[in-house]
Amino acid sequence: MLRLAVLAGLPGPLFRPWWQTVVNRPYPVAEAYRSGQAVLLADAEASMRRFPQLAAGLPYPFGSLYEPLADGDDRFGVLMVLRPATPGRPVGPSDRRRLREAAARLSRELAGLSAAGVRVAWDDDPRCFQLPLLRPAPALAAAGRFSWDPAGPPPAELVAGWPAADLDGLRAAAGALVEGRAGRSYLLPVQGAQGQPATLELDRTDGGRVTGSLLAVAPGAAADRLPQAVIGLDRLARVRYVNRGARDLLGPEPCGHELWEALPWLGGPAHEDHLRAVWMSGEPVDFPARHPYGVWQSVALYADRVGVTVQLTPAERPVYAPGSVLGPGKGLGSPADRASALYRPISLAIALTEAVTAQQVSAVVTEELLPAFGGRQLAIYLLSEQHLHLAWETGFPAGFLDPFDGVGLDARLPGVETLTTGRPIFFESMQQLAAAYPGILLDASVGARAFLPLIASGRPVGSCILGFDAPRGFSPEERTVLTALAGLIAQALERAQRYDTEAALARGLQAALLPNRLPVLEHVDTVGRYLPGTQGMDVGGDWYDVITTGDGLLALVIGDVQGHGVAAAATMGQLRSAVRAFSLSGNTPQDVVGGTNRLLIDLDPGQIASCCYVLLDPATGTAQAVRAGHPQPLLRAPDGRTAVLDLPGGVVLGVDAEAGYPVTELVLDPGSVLALYTDGLVEQPGADIDDGVEQLRRALAHADPDQLADTADRLISKAGQAPDRPDDIALLLAARTA
Repeated sequence: MLRLAVLAGLPGPLFRPWWQTVVNRPYPVAEAYRSGQAVLLADAEASMRRFPQLAAGLPYPFGSLYEPLADGDDRFGVLMVLRPATPGRPVGPSDRRRLREAAARLSRELAGLSAAGVRVAWDDDPRCFQLPLLRPAPALAAAGRFSWDPAGPPPAELVAGWPAADLDGLRAAAGALVEGRAGRSYLLPVQGAQGQPATLELDRTDGGRVTGSLLAVAPGAAADRLPQAVIGLDRLARVRYVNRGARDLLGPEPCGHELWEALPWLGGPAHEDHLRAVWMSGEPVDFPARHPYGVWQSVALYADRVGVTVQLTPAERPVYAPGSVLGPGKGLGSPADRASALYRPISLAIALTEAVTAQQVSAVVTEELLPAFGGRQLAIYLLSEQHLHLAWETGFPAGFLDPFDGVGLDARLPGVETLTTGRPIFFESMQQLAAAYPGILLDASVGARAFLPLIASGRPVGSCILGFDAPRGFSPEERTVLTALAGLIAQALERAQRYDTEAALARGLQAALLPNRLPVLEHVDTVGRYLPGTQGMDVGGDWYDVITTGDGLLALVIGDVQGHGVAAAATMGQLRSAVRAFSLSGNTPQDVVGGTNRLLIDLDPGQIASCCYVLLDPATGTAQAVRAGHPQPLLRAPDGRTAVLDLPGGVVLGVDAEAGYPVTELVLDPGSVLALYTDGLVEQPGADIDDGVEQLRRALAHADPDQLADTADRLISKAGQAPDRPDDIALLLAARTA
């Protein structure tokens, strides 16, 4: 996991979805970390071409540069720089050099910390602070001079009551001055103890000290004469200035608060795209917003490197809200509106590629489509045998949609007619819907509805209903986008239906191949558990088995076929049958595993498998163990001491027909517990597998050997609660009784 540690010049809460990302995701920061090479994106076109997911999530005109932070074989992270876009002009050599030099300097600092025994990692929220600005000439009038050695703490009388973000910004600016060129000076916007804005003027002396002056911010009397409300924000979205009109709107002393605290009605998800757009691109943005008192405001944002100015002007309710806004002389909406509308299909399409079941597709539509258009209700019907059946709903009153479940294609309902005609149907109010379909049941008296046909490759799949809590118009652009999105949803649902059919077959195959019950023997208790993965078809190649041989011995087997799906489950069934046949024929453990290896090579399914085979004498507790590329078993002694066994093993099955598999002698005393497991139980993305084995060992050490079934449930419970489990899991416990 890559976690955002420092965010300078941007408000952290606006970018919370990007605070962390998995290193294997298709994002430029992850690619720079994985490849060790810089990623340079001059503009939105370059971002869209190389990283469509980034462009879909941040559809704004900006440039971004990514340089890995590494020292030798040690990789620490990535230095990311955001800057204005330069369409048609690539990143120049001087900018590349400066980026490399800054990353190299930072990497050396991190390497020094690592060598000193400091853990170079970040597990907290990102630290956010202002970026200093080069001081313009001539300098502003100075007052309150101070001198400071950056090696020590800043002057207490200067920084008393400062927020942490400004303290971080001061230290960063002072460090940059000490390391930078002679004669350089900075201006740093800060916030005093009472939330009053100020500007700090910083210079460097020859002795390595930093001198400065605290400058008051001009009151801005000229802006007080404007009828509009004007609010000045710094780059962290904190209110630093309000004119008279804004004070009338916000009330007393809004300075020092973040924008969404001073104006909570601007802090919802519907406006976050606009706010991110102005902070990232620097281009003006305007959009309508509704004050809680019902008054509409036209919100205009203007940004530079110092901060963002917000201008609020009373406005009429827009004809089309919220995506398409007619502004005087600006055409249909702001650039951010048009970019957002352009990228919505891309964002939904990318998310749909990762959804493989009908339920996952419906969840993606709920998460992506409803927020984008301000919807509150969603229903998806799927066509089966000339009838529409409800597959997913959210936001409707409980039971309201039940009468519409299973209706035929001859019913006069908008959800049916949109599919039979292939045309979307839009109602801007519930009165329009009631007038078009007299007698139809309505879940509300106020709102709007959109009925979209789900058609894939000319074949009807179903219909989708979007509901809105208030009357609203649907602009031509929105109707076009919604219709296009309906086609994407239909294709994903059609793919999901085929997948669900294959998955049901695979699950049935897997259930038939795993043992229904384990043999009950004197002196030995056995318990097995299996958990499917949560990605893909939820089926895989893990298996376990307990086999009673003809000479009174007990074979304990666990294995893992590489891959998932029907092929892995089928190969697992063949291997389980082979191990059982070899065991019942009286073969030695090495012959059982060696014969299974040769059989897998002869079958040539294009897969490999790992396996651990233990042949146990229940009466004496002696055992012979063979391991083929499988995780080491655990053995819990009667006194609770639990160890990871060190079994010498051979290569995985299916690679080398001449491979040898050495045998290790074991003894299970009465009260001992042997644990065999597959790697899905101990392996987690981004974590060392040895850490997972150690956690399992400690859990087994504290278990009660007399409650073997409860012990198995506890060992597997944490993995079972994980929402995202990429691999399936098998666990087999064997306890020797007195």
